[in-house]
Amino acid sequence: MTDEKQRRIPRLRRDHFIDLTPFRVSPAFTRMWIGSTLAGLGGQLTIVAVMLHLYDLTGSTFAVSMIAVAGLLPMIVAGLYGGMLADAFDRRRVALIAATVTFASTLLLAALAWMGGETVWWLYALSIVNSAANSIVFAAKQSIVPRLLPRELLPAASALGGITVGVMVMIGPALAGVLVALTGYAWTYTLDVVLMTSLFLGLWTLPSIRPEGEIVRPGLESLRDGWRFLRRASNISLQFGLDIIAMTFGQPLALFPAIGAVLLGGGPITTGLLTASVAAGAFLSSLFSGPVGRVRRQGVGIERAIQVYGVAVAAFGVVLLVAALGGFAPGVVDEHTPNVVLIAAAALFLAVSGAADNVSSIFRNTMVQAAVPDSIRGRLQGIFIVVVTGGPRLGALYAGTLATLTTLWFPPLLGGFIIIGLVTLLVRLSPRFRAYDAESPQP
Repeated sequence: MTDEKQRRIPRLRRDHFIDLTPFRVSPAFTRMWIGSTLAGLGGQLTIVAVMLHLYDLTGSTFAVSMIAVAGLLPMIVAGLYGGMLADAFDRRRVALIAATVTFASTLLLAALAWMGGETVWWLYALSIVNSAANSIVFAAKQSIVPRLLPRELLPAASALGGITVGVMVMIGPALAGVLVALTGYAWTYTLDVVLMTSLFLGLWTLPSIRPEGEIVRPGLESLRDGWRFLRRASNISLQFGLDIIAMTFGQPLALFPAIGAVLLGGGPITTGLLTASVAAGAFLSSLFSGPVGRVRRQGVGIERAIQVYGVAVAAFGVVLLVAALGGFAPGVVDEHTPNVVLIAAAALFLAVSGAADNVSSIFRNTMVQAAVPDSIRGRLQGIFIVVVTGGPRLGALYAGTLATLTTLWFPPLLGGFIIIGLVTLLVRLSPRFRAYDAESPQP
């Protein structure tokens, strides 16, 4: 971004609504955002459909949680290697190749569903390939954004990313629940295939974007170089740790099919509604994210947002406890007889958790993009996606295992209190993180 172009950027609007300046400044960013939003919507259809599909085939919450855990190691490897690729080659080309792999795995999943050849192992294998390829796409795309926009617009770009997540997870899971209930799995996977084609449009029209500065070829030396930087970057490493804590102990997504089937009732539709509630909170917080973009002490902002997240997760656990005790139940609760009052309460607290997580994400993403040099940004984005997507998989293991050993309401209730305590302690021990200033970003 040239100095002349930066001078032409209009001053940020000082109101409560999301700042749309990135769309006006960069048509390339706009196209990539549209493609990512539509493709992400389709991806959410498949994620929820696979969860429901596995629960139908096995009847096991643990099996649902293990689909996330099984993809953890391949996703970590792919995210790290994808970051190294983004720091060594044209980032547009890296993203396009990885997106092609994602498209092929989804197409095969749809074909198997239409032929009636899907099995538990096919669902596991294709989900692993899909998540690994998406890690590379994400690392490349996120390292591209600071090359399309000036630093002062990065919070606005992250807030627009929250809109993307909101649309994806608010509409996708609800639509997936309805599609699965009314048409079956094959049509649901097929719609994802159609929507994913938009991702190629957004990436194909980008200019060639090669990394700036010294290029380190992918390999152990590149990985060690990134690790050495992260060890020195205490602000970045702490925010990674805080997000892992939040996602490990506050991600009850794997419990939703069982909650919809046996605790709150409503079946797949409740599963989709609960997942969509998280996204609704993220969407609304992005829509009214104007003040977030003007916060300078982003470390404190991350701390406060994750503390609110922990409170909301614990409150969700309380709602499930009330349901387990029979509160507000309309007689027998099953897939056809939902506990409407408690579903509404659960959706409300999940929406608060989604809003808080999105605000934290805006600050964390902006910190990585603004404070990390371009020559190493791909590798840090690779680590970032490992944290962002690996944390929920650890959360699936935590929630699924603990729920299997105890009961459905216990993991979120305990996890919420763990989040509040650990985050408060770690941030208090890091004055440099609390003093982080967005006007002078330091990793």
